[in-house]
Amino acid sequence: MVGSSPEPESSYHVPVLCKAVLEGLITDRSGAYVDATVGGGGHAAAILGELESSAVLVGIDQDLEALDVCRDRFSGDGRVRLLHGNFGEMPALLIGIGIERVDGILLDLGVSSHQLDTPGRGFSYRTEGPLDMRMNTVSERSANEFVNSASEGELREVIRVYGEEKRAGKIAGAVVGARPIDNTRSLAEAVAAVVPARDLVKTLSRVFQAVRIAVNDELEVLERALVDSVGLLRNGRRIAVISYHSLEDRRVKHFLRFGNFRGEAVRDLYGNLITPFASMTRKAIQPDEEESMRNPRARSARLRIAERREDDRYSPGQSAI
Repeated sequence: MVGSSPEPESSYHVPVLCKAVLEGLITDRSGAYVDATVGGGGHAAAILGELESSAVLVGIDQDLEALDVCRDRFSGDGRVRLLHGNFGEMPALLIGIGIERVDGILLDLGVSSHQLDTPGRGFSYRTEGPLDMRMNTVSERSANEFVNSASEGELREVIRVYGEEKRAGKIAGAVVGARPIDNTRSLAEAVAAVVPARDLVKTLSRVFQAVRIAVNDELEVLERALVDSVGLLRNGRRIAVISYHSLEDRRVKHFLRFGNFRGEAVRDLYGNLITPFASMTRKAIQPDEEESMRNPRARSARLRIAERREDDRYSPGQSAI
């Protein structure tokens, strides 16, 4: 190891596909890197272990609990800067500390193990807790407010689109009929009332995912971060994104391959693809059997890595739609 850092794994969150991230992301050991979803600092610790003493690692997270963990974990390491904010605000956050361009960006999407395992955060149907689901606990709208104020039609669309759930109509009707819903158990019971027992676990996962995505505007934030990464990365530097469901992965795949979210190949007069990135992963990298056994929550992970190209023809404002 070039530098020194805490061990990557901790009780807060086990970093997924860590070796592949390090091999694909780091191109300059003295450069500036952003872990834009720093969480408990697992990936950040591993990255720091590969960096020189002159390097910089910026950790961004909207979860204040995660930042508290990282402050303790990286105390005394002058290479680390920790910022409270959403990764959809990367340019402004980085400019605030005097950084305009970086050598690598990591996005590890989804919910941390700590968030899922803390009943008071309300992310999981497996334990009873307040219906919260806010990744940023100082934001205004919680899952409680959304579930109890949204129309039946809005609930149906959120569950259908963000949860990819075929029973969205029945579930939305059941939720509206059960309101007010004040905790995770009440929401789970409303879903269970209209779903066969054999399908309940998968359906609950989809419904809770859908509500969480809506509350945190996750897909809109992801798209904004991907577009912003084009201007933030130096030419020849890389972005690595770990997704956990098809809605995320589809957007990441399309943007890193084509520079837009439609999955549409835009070419110049000579047939050359106009895109800001060169994909470093022809297919998404997935955890092997050993990692999946050690960390079951890693099973759905998909890692894609791409390198910033020098292509002045690309315009994010026009192509990233």
